[in-house]
Amino acid sequence: MVKRVVVTGASSGIGAATARLFAQHGWEVIGVARRGDRLAELAGSAGPGLSIRTITADLTRQADVDRVRDELAALGPLHGLVNNAGGAFGMGPVESADLDDWRAMFEINVLGTQRMIAALLPLLRDGARDAGVADIMTVTSIAGHVAYEGGGGYNAAKFAEHALVAVLRLELAGEPIRVLEIAPGMVKTDEFSLTRFKGDKARADAVYDNVPDPLSADDVAAAIVHTMELPAHVNLDLITIKPVAQAAPHKVIRGRLEPKA
Repeated sequence: MVKRVVVTGASSGIGAATARLFAQHGWEVIGVARRGDRLAELAGSAGPGLSIRTITADLTRQADVDRVRDELAALGPLHGLVNNAGGAFGMGPVESADLDDWRAMFEINVLGTQRMIAALLPLLRDGARDAGVADIMTVTSIAGHVAYEGGGGYNAAKFAEHALVAVLRLELAGEPIRVLEIAPGMVKTDEFSLTRFKGDKARADAVYDNVPDPLSADDVAAAIVHTMELPAHVNLDLITIKPVAQAAPHKVIRGRLEPKA
């Protein structure tokens, strides 16, 4: 049986890597994101003989989410949802926070996740009847578990998303639907820090400067796919994934890692 999975935020980074890997593992993949041009690039990038279906949508708009639901309903049962769409905007202190940035972070990280879960749960229940299990995987962040200076808005949004996932797990107890969370630390992608610093490439590059082997999008994708392909009775509630060089959001080693003398 071929399983069907939806990956949001699939136009770049972790989302694109996850969509490609699911396709390579034989899943039917639907990638959802705002940027249609980037989704077009994704569609044929899974590898020879593989393809990824795409839907262009803005998950901060209920009408777009409803349209995604309707397009997916026409395909049949849904076996997995990866809530990856999100982002960080700015690093201002709480005292002088840009509230537009905060609103944007809550809209996509929290409300966008809730919208997709609410819209797709009936299809996921159909998938659970079809395959014996269905999965809701949400990509949060270690910023949703540990606060750090400059992280006020992003911390708040990701803490809220983590809480949403924890409540959902309680609410769905008794159903064969696994509620999963992966909380990445430092992941070097083309866009995350560049978006956070509003296009300031020098500042974005400095985040990763001299850090030995930050995680890649492919590293996180491998963890997501592995988790969702485990036997149906195994539920990894929370996976925290960081590079060895990162002990905490605020403690990152720069330079070579060596055993102490």
